[in-house]
Amino acid sequence: MLTNSETEQQVAEFLLQIKAIKLQPTNPFTWASGWKSPIYCDNRITLSHPTIRTYIRQQLTSAIQEKFGSVGCIAGVATAGIPQGALVAQEMGLPFIYVRAKAKEHGTGSLIEGEISPGQRVVVIEDLISTGKSSLQAVKALRDAGYTVAGLAAIFSYGFDIAEENFKEAKCPFITLSNYNALLKYAEEHQYISAADTDVLKQWRTQPSTWGQ
Repeated sequence: MLTNSETEQQVAEFLLQIKAIKLQPTNPFTWASGWKSPIYCDNRITLSHPTIRTYIRQQLTSAIQEKFGSVGCIAGVATAGIPQGALVAQEMGLPFIYVRAKAKEHGTGSLIEGEISPGQRVVVIEDLISTGKSSLQAVKALRDAGYTVAGLAAIFSYGFDIAEENFKEAKCPFITLSNYNALLKYAEEHQYISAADTDVLKQWRTQPSTWGQ
């Protein structure tokens, strides 16, 4: 079995290899929030690569079993967490549900799609953690519906302090397969970026909301 460090580096390698993560310190991206960023992450691209998709599914499953023990259901966060969650649920032989960003405006008006018994112990699946806001909205929706949320698992985290604080306040433990520090380590060692680029990327992580302004 791989150590956590080995998993972090392998996932970082995969994400860079298929350009699910792009690093552009001199030509930053603009996020939907308006933040300027030298990094862009789209883990949905992993779904188009069967070997990588399988590795992520297996590692998420192992991490969930190790961290959270026995669970009764997997819940995906719409939209990017839905396919990842469904893959993990299939691997674990568990029911799958997903949580919408907001309730349907027609039909049943559902916020949670799928059917499991109240009181079930659920692990939430996300593809990416930035501030944790959307993830924790899903956690709250599940708790409000009567489910016990054991925690959350994701592929990658930017490692923002605000995310740590938000999850702590919500009393929701979380795990990720890889993270920003592991990514920078791998990217510099394998010449995706220079030492100067690494400094810029580290600076951004300390003040992401005002960086580049």
